[in-house]
Amino acid sequence: MKDVLARFKFRGDTALAELFKRDVQAVFKRSFSIKEPVLVPIPLSKERLKERGFNQSVMLASMIGGPIFQPLIKVHQRKQSKKSKNDRLNQKGLFQLKQPDPIVLKDVILVDDIYTTGATVYHAARILKDAGAKSVSSFTLIRS
Repeated sequence: MKDVLARFKFRGDTALAELFKRDVQAVFKRSFSIKEPVLVPIPLSKERLKERGFNQSVMLASMIGGPIFQPLIKVHQRKQSKKSKNDRLNQKGLFQLKQPDPIVLKDVILVDDIYTTGATVYHAARILKDAGAKSVSSFTLIRS
């Protein structure tokens, strides 16, 4: 799976997403009983998006179906994969909120490709909860 994720995420082989589309949909449906969840894909910084050409979290969220909102902006930093566990957990200012309205009093599900230390999900969830989300859960393709 590590090789598949690297090809998908870093080499732009987005056709690989079709390999796990059905499983993503089935596991999501089994895992969440929220009536009307709002999907919030973890954003990439402008620089990282330009480098990759797509956001893998947006692609995963689109497989699930339902309303997708992108109220967060990712502040450009050194790649997460190049940071230590302590660096990830202690980082500040990873995200900014650009548009809180779609998530106020809503059940939000953050969507990301990989859960390593949980720092990304934690920081994004904190901002969304502070902005008025009713609840924040996460759904990731892989747990490292």
